[in-house]
Amino acid sequence: MGERVHKSMLNAEVNLLFYFLSLFLAFFSRKIFLDCLGTEFIGLTGTLGNILGYLNLTELGISASIGYFLFKPLQSKNREKVQEILSLLGYLYNWIGYIILGGAFIISLFFPFIFAKAALGLGIIYFSFYSLLGSSLIGYFINYRQILLTADQKNYLVAIYLQSANLLKIALQILLAYSYRNLYIWVGIEFLFGIIGCVILNWKINKEYPWLKVDKKQGKLLLRKYPEVIAKTKQVFIHKIKDFVLVKSDELFIFFFVSLKMVAFYGNYMIIISKLISLFSAITGSVGASIGNLVAEGNKKQMLKVFWEYTTIQHTIAAILCFFLYNFLEPFIAHWLGAEYIMEHNILILLILYIYITNSRDSVNAFNYAHGLYADVWSAWAELIINVIVTIICGLKWGIVGILLGKIASLIPIVVIWKPYYLFTSGFKESVNIYWKGVLRNYLISAFAFISATYALYLIPVNPYQSIWIWIEYAIIGTLLFLTIDLTATILFAKGAKDSLYRIKNRRKQ
Repeated sequence: MGERVHKSMLNAEVNLLFYFLSLFLAFFSRKIFLDCLGTEFIGLTGTLGNILGYLNLTELGISASIGYFLFKPLQSKNREKVQEILSLLGYLYNWIGYIILGGAFIISLFFPFIFAKAALGLGIIYFSFYSLLGSSLIGYFINYRQILLTADQKNYLVAIYLQSANLLKIALQILLAYSYRNLYIWVGIEFLFGIIGCVILNWKINKEYPWLKVDKKQGKLLLRKYPEVIAKTKQVFIHKIKDFVLVKSDELFIFFFVSLKMVAFYGNYMIIISKLISLFSAITGSVGASIGNLVAEGNKKQMLKVFWEYTTIQHTIAAILCFFLYNFLEPFIAHWLGAEYIMEHNILILLILYIYITNSRDSVNAFNYAHGLYADVWSAWAELIINVIVTIICGLKWGIVGILLGKIASLIPIVVIWKPYYLFTSGFKESVNIYWKGVLRNYLISAFAFISATYALYLIPVNPYQSIWIWIEYAIIGTLLFLTIDLTATILFAKGAKDSLYRIKNRRKQ
């Protein structure tokens, strides 16, 4: 257990370091890219990225199922089985890479129709698409072995090498965009650093696992040896399709129902949201492999103890995110890019509701994954169908508001209600009433802290739109106010909160 906690903390510390290093560059680069390259181009890269995301649906399920099957052999140090599973992954990824390449070529034939209204020329559209495609295919043909680092709780190595390359890439793109304002140079740098990051990471994997020998040619034979991998992959595949449509297709829906320009506007909001989520993911996101290792040990009492610690932490994080975004995001947009980039307030309200649901559910997701609970494929289809139907109906009528309503409408019956039931009855083998008795406290604490702190903040005679320095003062006061209310209530009433404090206290003593 000690080594598991140590690796989780190391991953968190490295992720935090790179988070703060990249934070300034992310916001500074967005402003430079919008000013120097234009909103149309930024909207284009977001749209092309989502098109490639749909092509990557071919992969969805394989990496997740392979990660699940790596937990036990890594724990028992069964190197032969690790090599076989990675050889199988390499074989499958080779085929997926060729399928994606073929699909991309076919889709690109329709670009003159898809982008008929775009102000950009077809030359930059095709160049951008195939450069982004090349960066994506590297992961299938070469970089697939990094899954071993993640399953082995060494994701900090991925962060060190890939994030270092990413920081250098963004810095170079800023310099060249400001100097030359050339779209082709920006895209070329994106592709070049995809190759550089891949080469560096594979060099490190070879050093970390000198015994690792992967033979893709044995893939067909290994498929017969591990039929459970394919069975699990089919289950995970459906869930991942649903996740992609729910999480990753916003910009495509906005492109079809609204405009390419609004893709960039929405993207501005999502950059801020994703950076805030990344801040907390840097702390908690490394625990997935640790939970997999814990479940592999089979100690249910310890599993439930960790589950409640993680659940309370995730609800607290979700509440902090929602409070901060609701009260501080719009004035920040005004200072960062200009008041003309602020979207209607209803969009922000729906975004924070969606963010609370998705971020507070991470503990349930992590334990379902660690238990390999993906047999409920009906729930993925149900969530997907609800999402698409509501999105199309409401998106055509209300644009971005309708798209967000579609996301939320599909989450409530499946994510909020069904997934915890599935985990407790099929994973923990306990009554789901235990879950609701504990988690309702988290919902009530979050709602009480949000409403109380927001109301108190409105009474403070400060205008956050006046200047960036006043905004900073306003944000600090508001955040401290919220944390005081939320953390006090959490420690007093939330299940697992005291265990989390005890764990942190012990960690500091080590």
